[in-house]
Amino acid sequence: MSAVLILLCAMNVFTFVLYAYDKLMAMRDKWRVPESMLLISAACMGAVGAYVSMRLFRHKTRHLLFVILVPVMLLAQVGLLVWWKW
Repeated sequence: MSAVLILLCAMNVFTFVLYAYDKLMAMRDKWRVPESMLLISAACMGAVGAYVSMRLFRHKTRHLLFVILVPVMLLAQVGLLVWWKW
């Protein structure tokens, strides 16, 4: 497995766990992860993890910023990877 693929998987797992943690804290009415950190982690090649976590936990699905930006980041990152491999 290439180092790029390992880093990509690690970033997506980290982002998925970060969104899941934020959802758990929201349900418990405790300290939350800042929205900027959630979006930055998605932008740093973690959009797949963010998107899956949003859908699985129904988290941040009412926030228009997340509903628009995360899928756009996902498409851009997939396009970048396809371009890079081609």
